[in-house]
Amino acid sequence: MIKLKDIKAIIRKTYKSSLVVNITTVALITVLVKGFGFYKEVVIASNIGLSELLDTFFIALLLPGFINQVFLIAFKSVFIPNYVAELKGGNNVGTIQSTSFFITFITGIVLTGIAFLFTDVFLDTFFAGHSETYYQLIKTQFYYLAPCIVIWGFCALLGGLLNIYNEFKFASIHPILTSISMLVCLIFFKDELQDKVLAVGMLIGCSLELLLLVTVCSYKKIIKLKKVDFKNKNVKMMFNQLPARISSGFLTGLIPVTDQYFAATLAIGSIAALNYGMKIPAFFSSIIIMALGSVLLPYFSNLNFDNRALAFKRLTTILKILFISLVIIVIPLIIFSTQIISLLFERNEFKADDTALVANIQMIFLISIPFTICGDAIVRFLTSINKNAFLAYVSFGTMILNLILDYIFMKLYGVIGIALCTTVVQIIKVLIFIQYAKKQQTLKVT
Repeated sequence: MIKLKDIKAIIRKTYKSSLVVNITTVALITVLVKGFGFYKEVVIASNIGLSELLDTFFIALLLPGFINQVFLIAFKSVFIPNYVAELKGGNNVGTIQSTSFFITFITGIVLTGIAFLFTDVFLDTFFAGHSETYYQLIKTQFYYLAPCIVIWGFCALLGGLLNIYNEFKFASIHPILTSISMLVCLIFFKDELQDKVLAVGMLIGCSLELLLLVTVCSYKKIIKLKKVDFKNKNVKMMFNQLPARISSGFLTGLIPVTDQYFAATLAIGSIAALNYGMKIPAFFSSIIIMALGSVLLPYFSNLNFDNRALAFKRLTTILKILFISLVIIVIPLIIFSTQIISLLFERNEFKADDTALVANIQMIFLISIPFTICGDAIVRFLTSINKNAFLAYVSFGTMILNLILDYIFMKLYGVIGIALCTTVVQIIKVLIFIQYAKKQQTLKVT
């Protein structure tokens, strides 16, 4: 029988755990950051509503956001475990830093150029049938968003370095600057900036983020640049893992693109409705994913280097606690979904009919939260042991499945069907991840 003193001991041990402290720290900061971000969305909804301007902004953001997620964030994912390996088994972190910054810069420039060259093809292929004014709105905003690609790349790499050196506070707080910048532009400079107001606000915000991260990393003496060397063992490992990680990010990144493509074939405002339906689920899931992801990747990278068997045990424990806790949180949000949307968004141009549609979309996305977050935790673990090839195979399968289900469910349920498709795909994906992780543990034990 468990005694009271044993329970107290467990609580004290958990409270003192550096993992729990770091996750809690990042979670609290992320709540603040996302709170500003969510307030920004409320202000946008009140001032713009489910309008053509908002639809075109989301479309203009697709290519830069897609490139950021596919290439730049993917590189950060392979950078962290191999940088940790260099810290523990080598003495040349300056070389791996310099090489990584060089790769990020060149990749960002090339991809920005490609984005400019293929904008017209992208719009004609995925968003055909709209007016010239509609396309011009997209292009005008895209020209201000494209430079963000390089900036986001450096921000991702600097944030990864801060996480490795346990500077989680600074790595988590910087996105608040973009929300503040967009709010300032929308509230005070809307008349001057007009259709560019959201895009300009985002560009200024991410530039301020980079300035903050460079300042902090320099002050903490984290940046230790040396000669670029592509022959370093861990640099080679990064390059070996990068194609699979990019493929995984590319295929995963296609899912929201296809979702918005199908939404664009529906009534005007469908893209905005889909995005607003994701706001609250994304608000909660992004807080948890950012808190867990920022800490878990360097944590598992270190633990797998020292004790692989213990790492598998910790993963199992984390998944059980996560799933149960998230189900408890999500249920009341589903029950009161309509009331939440009405309270937060229903004013001015956002009508009661908009509330009903967005609330239904939101409920479906809320169901996916426990699966999405648990899946992300497993991805961090598999990335830490360089199982990126498997992640690429799964991403390919789920992308194909998402494409098929998007078409079928959209025909049956409209924009709500697109949300349903995303949830079904997330559930299937996490089940596959769990089975694969169990197999890796069995192979390790045997």
